[in-house]
Amino acid sequence: MEQKTKINAEEGKQDLVITREFELPLELLFKAYEDPEIVEQWMGTKVLKLENKNHGSWRFETSNEKANMVFQLSGVIHEFSPNQRIIRTFEMDNVPFGVQLEFLEFEKLTDDTSKLTMHIIYRSAAIRDEVLKLPFTYGINMAHNQLEKVLSKLK
Repeated sequence: MEQKTKINAEEGKQDLVITREFELPLELLFKAYEDPEIVEQWMGTKVLKLENKNHGSWRFETSNEKANMVFQLSGVIHEFSPNQRIIRTFEMDNVPFGVQLEFLEFEKLTDDTSKLTMHIIYRSAAIRDEVLKLPFTYGINMAHNQLEKVLSKLK
C-alpha cells in the first residue's frame, strides 16, 4: 500500500522535507496542530503545555497502557501564523538526537483539500540518517492517517 506522506531526504544533507495532501480544509488541518484535545487524539499523547504564540512553548508526554511515562517531547514555538505556518523546535527527552528545527507550512489546495509541508533540520547529516533508520516513515504516515481520520469526523 502506498504511503500518502512523502519524505524527501537527499543524501549527505542534514535536513528532510515531509509532504502530505489531506482531504481536509486548511483551517481544519491547522486546528490539528493548535487544539490540544485534537493533538491528543491523533498523536496518542498527553498535551502538558501548548502555547500557540510566537515565543511560546509546548510539552507532550506519552505513556504506555499501564500509565507509565514512556517519553516526553518539547520545544519552543518561534513563529505561529494561523492557517499558514508554525516554526518550532522539537526535542525528545532521553534520546541522543538533540534538538531539531521544524518549519511547518500549511497550504490550501481547494476548499476541501490542503497540504502540509514540514522542513526539518537536524544538527548533522549523521543524526538525520540515524533518525531515518528508526520506523520514522511508518510512524509519520501512521500519525498523519490518524490525523485525517480524527478530523474527518469533525468536518
